[in-house]
Amino acid sequence: MNWQNITFDWNQARAFLVTAEEGTLSAAARALGLTQPTLSRQVAALEQTLGVTLFERVAKSLVLTEAGVELVEHVRTMGDAAGRVSLSASGKSQQIEGLVTISTTDLMAAHVLPDILAELRQKAPGVEIRLLCTNSLSDLRRREADIAIRHVQPDHPDLYARKIREAPARIFGARSFVEGHGRKLTKADAPTLDFIGFDNNAELVIYLRAFGLDVREANIRLSSPNGVVAWEFVRQGFGLSIMADEIAARFPDIVPAFEDVEPITFPIWLVTHRELHTSRRIRIVFDHLAEGLLRVMPETRVR
Repeated sequence: MNWQNITFDWNQARAFLVTAEEGTLSAAARALGLTQPTLSRQVAALEQTLGVTLFERVAKSLVLTEAGVELVEHVRTMGDAAGRVSLSASGKSQQIEGLVTISTTDLMAAHVLPDILAELRQKAPGVEIRLLCTNSLSDLRRREADIAIRHVQPDHPDLYARKIREAPARIFGARSFVEGHGRKLTKADAPTLDFIGFDNNAELVIYLRAFGLDVREANIRLSSPNGVVAWEFVRQGFGLSIMADEIAARFPDIVPAFEDVEPITFPIWLVTHRELHTSRRIRIVFDHLAEGLLRVMPETRVR
């Protein structure tokens, strides 16, 4: 290889790639933690070094030129390779101190993890935890997170997964809502009841029907993609919803809604990248989470 032909700076190439991916200098600057003028100078420096124009400004957005379209694929390949280098190096690290990002739902983060992370702080005080709260599957291969708590088994060979256990879930409601009907509710009452949605109402209907409830999207009269907010509306008596026993058991004002509906179970998986699992810091957090999540056994409170 003629090493003298490689004359550009990787930071400049990265600035170009992120700008192309994000669409604007301001969004790219936020993604990289840089100021917009700094990012703009890096892109301009790359254009000068390569002797080509990479972007055209259209309204408030940047559009790749023909040369930019051709080059961005090569730079994207470089970015993927750089990510693999970083991932491999992280996996070889034996330091306990440092950042570990955990991807999980907001409800799990708010109500299940605090006790577990409090113990982790005593065990490994040098570890910094960042919680990425999302209902979507974080891409661990692209380092969106180091560890993910999921309800589905990953099928990619680069990922290492451990099934922690099966967790029970039921239909719950505020005691005031459930007992306010003057009698015990049964599944026959479901078509006339209000339900609280979390993210995807059509998907929630499918889950509710799995409990044997004859409900439609029209029964879901209030919803929020923020699980903590949606659960608060359940607590305030706006309607019923599905919840894991281990979370619902933490609220004395919440009770199972139906006397003739059995719980269902869902799996809890702990997932990380295979290379990251060799990192001492990642492994300590992963194993501690596995132990803590296995220990969370909710009290059964069926009325």
